[in-house]
Amino acid sequence: MSFPTDTIAALGTPAGTSAIAVVRASGPQVRAMVAAIFGVTPPPRHAQHADYRDAKGTLVDDVLFTFFAAPNSFTGEDTVEISCHGNPFIAQKILEDLFARGCRPAEAGEFSKRAFLNGRLDLSQAEAVMDLIHARSERALAAANQQLRGALGRQMELLISQLVNVLAIIEAYIDFPDEDLPAENRQAVLLQLEQLQTATARLLATSHYGAMLRDGIKTVILGEPNAGKSSLLNRLVGRERALVSAEPGTTRDYLEERILVGPHALRLIDTAGLNPAPSSLEKRGMDKTLEQAAEADLFLWVLDATRPLPALPASTAGRLSPANTIVVVNKSDLPAAPGLAVPTGYPCVPVSALTGIGLEELRTLVSGLADSFQVKTGDDLIAINARHAHALNQARQCLETATAKLCERGSTELVASDLRGALDAFGQISGKVDNEQVLDRLFSTFCIGK
Repeated sequence: MSFPTDTIAALGTPAGTSAIAVVRASGPQVRAMVAAIFGVTPPPRHAQHADYRDAKGTLVDDVLFTFFAAPNSFTGEDTVEISCHGNPFIAQKILEDLFARGCRPAEAGEFSKRAFLNGRLDLSQAEAVMDLIHARSERALAAANQQLRGALGRQMELLISQLVNVLAIIEAYIDFPDEDLPAENRQAVLLQLEQLQTATARLLATSHYGAMLRDGIKTVILGEPNAGKSSLLNRLVGRERALVSAEPGTTRDYLEERILVGPHALRLIDTAGLNPAPSSLEKRGMDKTLEQAAEADLFLWVLDATRPLPALPASTAGRLSPANTIVVVNKSDLPAAPGLAVPTGYPCVPVSALTGIGLEELRTLVSGLADSFQVKTGDDLIAINARHAHALNQARQCLETATAKLCERGSTELVASDLRGALDAFGQISGKVDNEQVLDRLFSTFCIGK
């Protein structure tokens, strides 16, 4: 793994006019550049007011700059952050001057990459930086903050440590067959492998919740035509997003909006009504409704309080359960139909999309149901991403194969190979696996060659 030796610079704030802009530079030339530009290198982490003059001595702006000395900076290198007025022209002039003094433009994500290479962050923490920037809800922000502070990294360290112990035991019988080692205990090893598989599966179970945090909880509003689905969408969004008419079947395609409900972000999807006798165009809209329902995380099943309970298509009805569905009885400001029988066991709330009655109760129910989607992994809020899930799946497969071979009293060498595959997969998440750990643990545990 090669370590950078040059100095990079880039704008640290979004392009455009603003109150301030921040220009960052990181690398071995930073200390000398700070001294050349400002005539002084201040104590680390102390902001200082100064004029920024370019290499020709021309005044560019009145700035604040902060110097961070290696290794106690974000990147682990000497770093400077220059806060200038938020005129894009000023920020560009400062960047051009830094490039003229020997910096090069930073590549996308390069500051975080250097932080990883210099041991300031593991890979999961580096990814959490981006999650933190793009968090769309309180829950997503909390998960990103915990991952940035090493929650997932700590879990991986525990798994790696336990797997290294198992691998050390297995490899001891391969590399040092003549040493005075404890008798082989396959059952103890199998128990440890079972614990590893359980912990891996627990982390994998957070994958879908992670997708919900990053993309929003896919919430489908469904029901029969003219039940008030589009009116409910407009009420929840807070504006007239969907056209509403007394004529049934006016929604022919689905509409999507993002909203916040409590600490959760929702992808709220209004769908075409489920009509038992649709026209050809309605049928196409219903097909799209069924497609959205097949992938939904949460359902708002809207019933018309003035009509009997309608039947749902079997494929959609099979997806609904009290764990993912709230029954919304709309038009509750009107006399209820004699034949309306609300499904038992489901969370249910009477509302009026016309007047707003019951909307706060609905939001409370949605927030509570969304809370239940979180998969518990101890005290930390962990929600892995797709890359983590791929690596954990690889590790799980390797652990299962190793377990099967041990149960069949297969080759110890092949078992060790599978366990090394699992170790490499775990290492893909944090980027901190060193195969020398195995030998270090082996010698310290068994005192071989003492």
